[in-house]
This record gives sequence, structure tokens and C-alpha cells, in this order.
Amino acid sequence: MSEQPTGNEPAGEAPGTPGAGWHRAGGADVTRPPRKRRRGNGGGWGGGNREAAMVPEAEFTSYYGRQIVKTPTWKNPEVPIYFFLGGAAGTSSVIAALAEFTGRPKLARNAEYVAGAGALASVVLLIDDLGRPERFLHMLRVFKPTSPLSVGSYILSPFSALAAAAAGVRLLELRPVLGTAAKVLPFLPRLAGTFPALRKASAVGAGVFGGPMATYTAVLIANTAAPSWHEAHAELPFVFAGSAMAAGGGLTMALTPVEENGPARKVALTGVAIELAAIQRVEHGHGLLSEPYHEGKAGTLLRAARAATVTGASVTALLGRKRGGSVLGGVLLAAGSLLTRMGVFEAGIASTKDPKYVVVPQRERLDQRAAGRAVGEDEARSVVR
Repeated sequence: MSEQPTGNEPAGEAPGTPGAGWHRAGGADVTRPPRKRRRGNGGGWGGGNREAAMVPEAEFTSYYGRQIVKTPTWKNPEVPIYFFLGGAAGTSSVIAALAEFTGRPKLARNAEYVAGAGALASVVLLIDDLGRPERFLHMLRVFKPTSPLSVGSYILSPFSALAAAAAGVRLLELRPVLGTAAKVLPFLPRLAGTFPALRKASAVGAGVFGGPMATYTAVLIANTAAPSWHEAHAELPFVFAGSAMAAGGGLTMALTPVEENGPARKVALTGVAIELAAIQRVEHGHGLLSEPYHEGKAGTLLRAARAATVTGASVTALLGRKRGGSVLGGVLLAAGSLLTRMGVFEAGIASTKDPKYVVVPQRERLDQRAAGRAVGEDEARSVVR
């Protein structure tokens, strides 16, 4: 048998077994004693007194090249459009309920039409995203207060029913529509006297659910694991509320004569102020996690949204008391609201695809906790002393 190497062989002798011995990170065999470095010679990894090369800058990757956070499978642009329509319909329902009792019949009519159309379109888009209609019904089997999606389903269902009922009764009050409907339901003309009361009751009911309808989608996305959505959970409801007010107020203002659209104009301008203040915090108030909001596709959409919103607000403020100005301002505000929802959606999706938006904030939180513990230990030592 050959003698096994002990690691104490004289310098220049390699271990008997190929590959034996412990190696430094740079490749040097630590079983060999360090050799003196010759002057003028750059040396190599064999020199024991040479420092190892610096570690290259870390790259944020994940195991097997997979994402750390799973990207939501929601359809695009169906879901952002759903967010927009739900917000516009929610605000319009509140305007309709108030207009019913303030002597503005044209504003009430147009707001009820916007709310009803937006509510029905929202249901269609949600079912399209779910894939099968029965999935929406399955969501109503259980009410979970801790689930924004479950709560949202119980907001959307009564809201859409009441908003559609208010708009439907409003249509039945038109003689041509009532005559056509009477051919299918002959008893409808006998109920015509109850239409105003039914319409107002439905409008008030829809208005009660209008506020939650306009904002629950912000709570829904902030409750996900998407880093840039979750980090902005305190501001996104205000962004969506302001955006909904701008959209609903803008659309009803554009459809209503100027002598009655004053409340819609005020709602729209108030919403613009809320949205711009909140989106500024979202885009710049969360460090690295604000980055997706002003880069790439999301940044382009949000810049376009800001331009449309600011322009629409300026036109509304200066020319909103003229028919052309109210129409142009309302259209721009609605376009800005839609682009805002699309930009926020894209930012959240982008933040799930880059590991740095997960890793860096986690490390920062760990460092903060470690620093806090160190401060606490120092304070405890000072108290003991």
C-alpha cells in the first residue's frame, strides 16, 4: 500500500492522490506552505500572501431562473378596463342619487345611464377574466371579510343589479320603449305610476354601493404579493377614488347640458386633485418600489394619463361652463382615468418580474430590524450599568 499524504510533505511535493488537499477560493492548495515571492514577479494564485480577488457584484436571480413572486394571471387590458368602468360607474351612481333629489333630471338621467352601462360591462369583463360564468356565482357562495375579492363580489353584485334597475326603469319611462316592452310583458303599463319611486329607490341603493365599488379594486391589488402594489397600499385607494371621481364626473358632465352639470364638474375637479396628490406619493414615495411606476410601459402610460388629466382639468376649469369645453374636458378626464388604471396595472405586473423588487426591500427590512435590535441592546446595557 502507498503511504497516504499527510499534508506535511516538503515544499514542492504534491499529495499522492490527485486532487487531494484543501484549496483556497482562488485555487491554491493550502496543504502547500507559502512560497516567497520573487521581486519583480507578479506572482500567482500559488502565493500564500496574495489577497483573493474581490467578489463580483451580485446579480438578482432566483432558483432555476424562475420569478420569486408569481405574476397575476389577470387578463390585460380586460382587467384595467374593468377597474376603470367600475370606478366611473360607482361615481356616476352617487351623482345620480344626489341629482334625483336636487331638481336636476337630465343630470340624474345621464348619470344613471353611465352607471348602469358601466355596471353591466364590469360584470361581463369580470366573467370574461374568470373564464366561465359559473365561477362568478361560486364566488358568492361564501362571504369572507378578510378577502378583498370576496367582499368585492358582494359589492359588485348588488351594485350592478341596482344600477341596471335604475337605468332600466329610466328607459321604460320612454313611451316607445314602454310600448315595445309591453308586447312581451303586458302588465308593465299598469305599473307605470310606480316607475319614479322604483327608479329613485334603485338609484339611492346603487349610490350606497357606489363608493366601495369605485375603490375596492385598489384594496384588491394592494392585497396581492406584487411588490409595487403592496407597498403603495395606503395610497392606491386614494388614487382609484380620485380617478373614479374624475371619470364619472367627466362622463356625466360631457353628456349633460351646462345648466345642470355643475355638480359633475365639481366632482371631476375634486377627483383630479385627489388623484394627482396620491399618484405623486405612489410614484416617488416608496424608494426602489416606486421605480416601476415611472419606467417602461407603465411609466409611458402614467405620463400620458397625467397629461390627459391635467389638460382635461384645465379645460374643465376654464371652459367647463360652455358646451364644447365640458364635452372636451369630460372626454380627456375619462381618458386620463383609463390610462391611470392601465399604468398602475402594468407597474404591478412589472414589479413581479424583476427579483430586485423582492430581494432589496427584504434586505433593507432585515437591516433595519438588526439595527433596531442593536440599539435596544445598547440601551439595555446602559440601563444595567
